[in-house]
This record gives sequence, structure tokens and C-alpha cells, in this order.
Amino acid sequence: MHSRSSALRLAALALLVSVAAGASRLRAQDTLVKRIASDSARTQALETVKVHGRIDNLIGIAGSASEGRVGAVDLRLRPITREAELLEAIPGVIVTQHSGEGKANQYFVRGFNLDHGTDFQTRVDGMPINLPTHAHGQGYTDLNFLVPELVDYLDYKLGVYHAELGDFGSAGGAEFHLLRKLDRPFITAASGANGLARLAGGASTRLAGGDFLLGGEAHTYDGPWLRAEKIRKLSGMARYTYSRNATQWSLLGLAYKNRWNSNDQIPLRAVERGLISRFGQIDSTVGGNTQRYSLSGSMRRVSGRAIQDIQIYGIYSDLDLVSDFTYFLNDAAGDQFAQRDQRIVLGGSAKHIQTLTAFNVPNTLTVGVQSRTDIINGVGLYNSVRSIRTNTVRQDDVRETGTGVFVQAESKWTPWFRSVLGARADVYAFSVSSELAENSGHRNAGIVSPKASFIFAPNATTEVYLSGGYGFHSNDARGTTITVDPVTRDAASRVDPLVRSRGAEVGLRATPVSGLRTTVTVWALNLDSELLFVGDGGTTEPSAGSKRQGVTLANFYRPIPRLSLDADVSFAHARFHGVEVGQTHVPGALESVFAGGIAWSPLRQGLFASARVRRFGSYALTEDNSVRSTATSLLSADAGYQLHNGIRVQFTALNLLDARASDIQYYYASRLRGEPTSGVEDIHFHPIEPRQIRVSLGWGF
Repeated sequence: MHSRSSALRLAALALLVSVAAGASRLRAQDTLVKRIASDSARTQALETVKVHGRIDNLIGIAGSASEGRVGAVDLRLRPITREAELLEAIPGVIVTQHSGEGKANQYFVRGFNLDHGTDFQTRVDGMPINLPTHAHGQGYTDLNFLVPELVDYLDYKLGVYHAELGDFGSAGGAEFHLLRKLDRPFITAASGANGLARLAGGASTRLAGGDFLLGGEAHTYDGPWLRAEKIRKLSGMARYTYSRNATQWSLLGLAYKNRWNSNDQIPLRAVERGLISRFGQIDSTVGGNTQRYSLSGSMRRVSGRAIQDIQIYGIYSDLDLVSDFTYFLNDAAGDQFAQRDQRIVLGGSAKHIQTLTAFNVPNTLTVGVQSRTDIINGVGLYNSVRSIRTNTVRQDDVRETGTGVFVQAESKWTPWFRSVLGARADVYAFSVSSELAENSGHRNAGIVSPKASFIFAPNATTEVYLSGGYGFHSNDARGTTITVDPVTRDAASRVDPLVRSRGAEVGLRATPVSGLRTTVTVWALNLDSELLFVGDGGTTEPSAGSKRQGVTLANFYRPIPRLSLDADVSFAHARFHGVEVGQTHVPGALESVFAGGIAWSPLRQGLFASARVRRFGSYALTEDNSVRSTATSLLSADAGYQLHNGIRVQFTALNLLDARASDIQYYYASRLRGEPTSGVEDIHFHPIEPRQIRVSLGWGF
């Protein structure tokens, strides 16, 4: 085990030195980014550039090797089965599902099984998507409300080195930016196997001196499951943008509603015995429904040497979910359970960016504040039978407020050396009113997180980064005040309100030839020992601290304007520390990820096509590594033709090779009828959907 880890580090360092040596002999021949103000105004340049494709050439702009921006053109060339898969444009990220497609996805990055979003911060136009103290998991991140055609670009930053990333940002973060206007209206209609029907559209118009955009999507899908999934989804967006002189205002409204039948992970033994098919279910009465509505307003003012950003938002969301993962293990009548989450989120942020010169050194100073309050009414866990609640395990009203202030200074000391020094301080207040009085209470907590990056530029085509910092994630408020297990009534341990993380990386960004962008990062990340609150059980569960390290190599190549190629490979080594020998593996931590693609797109009209492959290798399912998953590889492709008048015909083949693989795999005990009361330890999996062809007809793009 130790030799594998050492070999990984040595290989990564050798690769880093090799690429750096080759890149240092070459000169820059092109750039995709127009810098504004001075070279020190990195943030201003990145935030004002108009992006159509993928940007990896951020030399002179990026504060670390693990950040980037992906534009709409590249995002739309990716064959996807679910909206959150847009995040797979980030090197090393994998998005899967273990249940019905209406709930938040499973996310993986940098050796983390993020569950439904813990440790990866996600925003949409400044609004936080992660939901703390959620019925189905801390940091619950549901991106199903996105309409891909209305996404303008995606920003991402991995690691704990970025002052703007607070709660849930240990592995990094991403922000989707939605369109402010459309050059012309669009409409897309799609149809395919398993009851797929989708209609999306949008249009902009001038209104009262500004731009008003209206768009949305209606989507139905049954899936290959023996019990039809019956997804019925509606998503809508309305936005008004007004600019005057150096100031821009925006008002954004989003609406989303969805309901579905779930198809949870199933035990492998049931399939092997012929009790069910790969697309069958043990419990066919589970499912969910959800809705989300938000309204946000923002103001941005750009002057010659400064930028001010102010935003306020309000979000309403709710989820009713029924699940069954263990069948008859805990109760002979069935282990089905229901979860309810209903909340209002109120918050805002303000940021000031100033360029200035001190001691003949150009600097960019950023100061900001972020605050949110979650008003959670009746977050609950219930036993149920055939989706009807039979009793309450626990039900709580929660008020949770988190406020963070941050400061960051970027200084260009010489033409070849920059530094980015920052820090943030966060304070949290938790208030829980529980039906079980012993679990009510109040907790307060605070944490300070310093961050730093040092950037060296040996030549115009290469930068080397040394980055490090501290981060954190908040824990479920219910776990911070718990004293009694709601099921057994035994004493329960409280969780730490805020859990510390520490990370560092060495990175390289290079442009070795025209059109080629290459980044290499060697990183490490530690999480402190912690207790976790498990929403599915309503109580706390011990978990040791962890150490992760790895390497990521990302490449993007555009040899000619119509052709692009990309290939990303990531390796991660995740281990618990402070545990028994032989029990150190972190279950569900992906060890290797590969993603690559090729795309041919027309400049105005003509043939277009793309193909993408993504593979995540075998990983440990148990702490002793005695049970491992099987690897999953998936190839998908698009092809079509765009006419000069904007009409577009497209064919999409998902799982082109009809791979018989799994979206996700777990190992735990469950009990089928007739099995021992102690249950049977087994692999439980959610299958990849079989090959399917979809066709769409669109106009406007």
C-alpha cells in the first residue's frame, strides 16, 4: 500500500518536471483571454471575458492550476443524460445516480464520494445550491432545475486555496452562469426511447431600455425500468438585465417542479438468483416530488480600477422522498422510510475589487462578505409502508445562519512572480426545535481559514503554482444539538459544528504548442476527525479523519477552429487515519478517472459531431479493501447537421457500446424475504441505462 502511494507521488512529480521542461522551450502563439486594466487585475480579466468554448490558457490570470472556465459551445457539445453531468467538464469530476433521476445526483472528485454534494460548493449566478441540514444529506445539491441551453458558462476551482469558497468548499467549487440575453430565439424538441419527450425554448426582447429573457423546459421520461420512472419535469427562467454607464442590474427568477418513481440501488444476489432483472426493484412503491423557486437581484459596477458586486436572493424549496435500501433488515414489515424537507433560504453577498499600486508593486485587493439564513420548517424522517407514513422517527424545525467575510490580495512582484494571499472568517449559529425536547438546543461556532498561492512564470507560455490553505464544511444542525438517539433512546454524541480541512498542491499550466492547453496538479487534502449526522437514520455515526492525495493531468487542444480534443486523467489515494490497521480504505473513493472527447462543430452551418468516453476504475467498497467495485466505462456520441437558417437536426447515442455496467456500487447488509434476520452483506448497485438513441430538432442556435 505504501509503495503504491510512493510510486504515485514519484510518477506525478516526474510528469510535472517533464512537462515543465518541455514547455519552457516554447513561446506563446495564441491566447483566448483579453486582459483588462493591468496584469495584476486577474479577477477583472477573468470576470469580464466573453467565453464561447473552453478556456484553459489562463496564464497570467489564474491563481492556481486547478481553476478554469468552460463556455456554452463546449458544454452543448457534450452528450449528457442528466443536467448535473455538465459538471463533468471539470477535470476529475464524475456524476452518477443511485436512485430516481428527480433527486440530487451522486458526485465524485479528488478521492471524495461527495454523496449528494458535501465538500463541493455549487452556485448558480451567485445563489448557493448546497442545502445544509437537509433531510437526505448534508450539502444536498440538486441541479435538475438547470436548462442546459440557458447556461452561458461554468467556472470551477478545485482545492481550498480560494478565499471566496467557504462552506462545502474543501474539494473545491463551481458556479454556473446563466444567459442574460439571446441573440435570437431558440426552440428544441427531442424524442427517444423509454418515453423520452423534451421541449425547450427561449427568447429575448428589448424592454424599457434593458433585455428581458424568458426560457424553459418540459421533460418526461420513463427510463428502461420495469416500473416506469414517470419523470414529469418543468423548469422555467425569467431574467431582466439593465445597463447604464458602468453599472448593470439583473433580476433573475427560476422555477422548477418535478415528480418521479424511484429505482433505488438493488442487491446483486437478487439479480444473480433471478428474483429481479437488472432494471427491476425490490420495493416498487418508492419515489419523490420536489419543487424550487428563487428570485435574485444583482448589481455590478465596473470602473477603471474597481468592481463592486452586490447580490440578494430568496429561495423556496421542498422535497418529499420515499426510499428503501435494506428491505426487511430492521423490520419484518419493511424498512421503507420517508423524508421531508421544506425551507426558505434568504441571503446575499457583496464584493469589492480594487487595483492599486503600493511600493511600486501592482496589486488587486478583494474584500467580500457572504451571508445566508436557512429557515427549515419540519425537516423530518418517518417510517412508511407503500409511501404512507406510519410513524415519526424525528421531526425538527431549524434556523441556521452562516456569515463569512474574506479578503484576498494579489500582487505582481516581478514579471515572473505573483502571489495571492487570502483569508476568510466564518461564524455559524444553529437553533434546533425538536419534537424530542432533549434534542433541541442552540450552538454557535466560528472558524478562520488562511489561503495562499505563489505563481512563478519561467516564460510566457508556462506558470508553476504552489498553493495551500485551510477550508471547512458545516455539519447538520440536528447533529450539533443531539443528545438522544431518536430510535433507541440511547445517549448520542454531538457532532462538531464545523469540520476543518487542510490542503496543498503543486501545479503547472502550459501552452506547449498553439491551441494546446495543459495543466498538471499534484495535490493533498486532509479532513479532521469528525462525527457525521446521518439523515437516513436520524442520528450520529462516527467517522475517522482522512487523508487524500493525487494527481490530475488535463489537456485541451483546438488545432483548428472547428475541431477540439480533450483528455483528462486523475488518480487519487484516499485513506482514513487514526483507525485500526487494515481498516484504512475510504469506501466509495474513486481511485482513477479518465474523460476524453473529440468534437467537430460548424462555424455557421454544416456537419457537427462529438464523441465522449468516461471511465472510473475499481474502488474499495469496504474499509479493509476486501470488496471492490467493478470499473465503469461509457461511450456516448452526437451527430447532426445545422442549416444556414439555424435549423439543427441532431442524433444522440447514449451508452453507444451498450455497456453492462453500474452507475454506483455499495456494500452493506440488507435482508430479502426468507433470509436470516441478521441480513446478508452484499453489493448493491444502480445499473447504467442501456444503449438508446435520441433525436432532436431545433432552431435558433
